[in-house]
Order: sequence, then structure tokens, then C-alpha cells
Amino acid sequence: MDGFRVAVNGGVLYTEETPTPRDPFSGPVESVARWNFSLLAALMFIVTSLSLSENFTVMLVTFRFKQLRQPLNYIIVNLSVADFLVSLIGGSISFLTNIKGYFFMGAWACVLEGFAVTFFGIVALWSLAVLAFERFFVICRPLGNIRLRGKHAAFGLVFVWTFSFIWTIPPTMGWSSYTVSKIGTTCEPNWYSGNYYDHTYIITFFTTCFILPLGVIIVSYGKLMRKLRKVSNTQGRLGSTRKPERQVTRMVIVMIMAFLIGWTPYAAFSIIVTACPTIRLDPRLAAVPAFFSKTATVYNPIIYVFMNKQFRKCLIQLFRCNTSATDLNLNQTTERGPMTAESNEGEMSAIAARITLSSNNVEKTEDEQSQGSSFAQLPIPENKVCPM
Repeated sequence: MDGFRVAVNGGVLYTEETPTPRDPFSGPVESVARWNFSLLAALMFIVTSLSLSENFTVMLVTFRFKQLRQPLNYIIVNLSVADFLVSLIGGSISFLTNIKGYFFMGAWACVLEGFAVTFFGIVALWSLAVLAFERFFVICRPLGNIRLRGKHAAFGLVFVWTFSFIWTIPPTMGWSSYTVSKIGTTCEPNWYSGNYYDHTYIITFFTTCFILPLGVIIVSYGKLMRKLRKVSNTQGRLGSTRKPERQVTRMVIVMIMAFLIGWTPYAAFSIIVTACPTIRLDPRLAAVPAFFSKTATVYNPIIYVFMNKQFRKCLIQLFRCNTSATDLNLNQTTERGPMTAESNEGEMSAIAARITLSSNNVEKTEDEQSQGSSFAQLPIPENKVCPM
């Protein structure tokens, strides 16, 4: 405690003590019991271990099987790389600091961890948005016969990393800052600052790194669903697109819900704290949104990769130590039929092929129907579209 002397009542002196700010790098928050940090350390160990193993598996399988290295898979691998780095840096540091009960590594490590987690987290977030747009591009083909190619996918990757860097580097250069969270074991953007200059950054960051990607996801999947429903209604008798529509519907719902569940609490928390910087929150309650958002690195690979039949086949062959068998099986041309398009080109290929042919033949089928003709089952081309 620091004190200063004040004269009152004709020269009588007394000392008034003023509290000094607690140094977050010197010891744990006194109001938080030690077992809370142990629990957080255990949770971070589980989440980090699962995330590292899952995302490393995604990268390894993609590296081992060349048929997975297709333009539409670039952004999925990029998502795994970002999630892997979030867990490797942020998850590992958070695990160690929770074991100690405070951020014992010092201010420089706090800035490093805050920037790394925010940067790679936004890369992952925008990867989901670009993935949604690419699926819309492949299925709906808004530019006609222009298809997704390697250069387009590479441009998407450059955009994601550059855009994310632009909006996460300012706190290291004076526009806001990265600081220790209320719980004292993680670092994040300074939501608690009452400075108007810092508020402008938080509002800009929230708009560009949460509202925009969420808007891209909703608009892209919304247009994709309308396209599927339109074609499905056109050919409703045979239900040639009913099954793909149901599959994509479930997939879209899971994707959007996962996005909202993982990131909305953290986004809402940051806005509330920014709007009311003097709000009093229990450090344990304030830590929940940030720790919960890190779980996205675990379920992202499950939703976006492990639900892909082609990837699962490669994964099974990898565990059997037989990569050549997979190359042979997935590239055979003797096995024709609907499953060929699914195994060789991916599930999105079959859906896109159905929609493309259906759209091109709407007028033709309507004429046939008016003449009493029945719908013909549309074949699925095997080599037209990029994989899922």
C-alpha cells in the first residue's frame, strides 16, 4: 500500500492509504479458489489434446492422399492449420498458466498469446465463411460455367490470412491492446478499457471479424438451400434431389449452429463489457466465453471433415497402413454408377451435378411433362465438379 499525508483540524496529520493495482503477472487472483484453476487446466488439457490430434490427422491424411488435395479442400485444410495453431500456442500456454494459477510468463508472452489466439482464431472464423461461399459457388455457379480452380482457392487463402492480420495486429501497435483477462490466466483484446479510442477498435473488430463472416455464412447457405429447393420442387416426383437436399440441409444447420454456439457467447461478452466497462463480473464467469470458444477447434474437424465420406475412406486406409489401396480404389474407373461420383469427386460433386443438369433441363422436362412424358432419372457426371 502507498500512503500520502493530509493535514486536517489545525495541522493534525493522518495517513490515507490508496490501493495499488494488482500485478497480474505476480500471482493468482485472490478471489478465485485454487481448485478453479486446476479444473480449467484439466479442461484445457483435454480440449488441446483433442484439437491437436484431430487437426493433425486432417493435415496428415490430406498430405498422404493426393486425391484429397483439391481446390475445395484447400480451405478445409487451412481451417485445420488455424485450429491447430490456436491449440498449439493458446491452448498450451493456457494449460500451463492455469497450472500455476496466473500468467507467470510475463507481459511479452501475454501479448504473444493474445495476438496469436486472436489472429489464428479469426483465420479459422473467416475460413468457415470462405468455405460457405465456395460451396455456394460450386453448387449455384453464379458466374455460369466458371468453376472453382486452384487459383481461386489460393486467392481465398490469401484473403483470409491478410484480412485477419490487418484486424488483429493493431493492438500490438497502439490501437487498443492485448491484456490479461479477469481470470488472470489468458490474454485477450482489452475489452475493459473505457477509452473511446479503444472502443472504436473493438467495434470495428466485432463488425469485421464476427458480423461479416456470419453474414457471408448465412447468405451463402441461404442461397444454396433455395437453389436446392427449387430444383427439388421441379423434379419432385422422382425425388432425384430430395436426398441431397436433406443431406445439405442437415449439414448447413449443423454448421451454422456450431458457429453460433462457439462464438456468439464470446462476441456478446465482448460487446457487453465494451459498452459497460465498469460492470462487475466474477472472474470465473468472465472466463467462460473465452474458454468455450476454444472448443470450436475440436468440433470443427468433425463437422467439416470427418463427415466427408471420401475423407473417412482415406482415414481408414491410413490406419490400415495401406495408402496405395486407397489410391487404387478411389481412382478405379471400372465401378460406375452414383457411388463413383461420390467416391471420386466428393459428395458436393453429385449434388452440384444434379443441380446443374436439372437447371439445364427444366424447360425440357416441363415440355415432356405437358406431352405426358415421365421424368427420366438424371445421370451424375463423374468428372465435372470439385470435391466437398
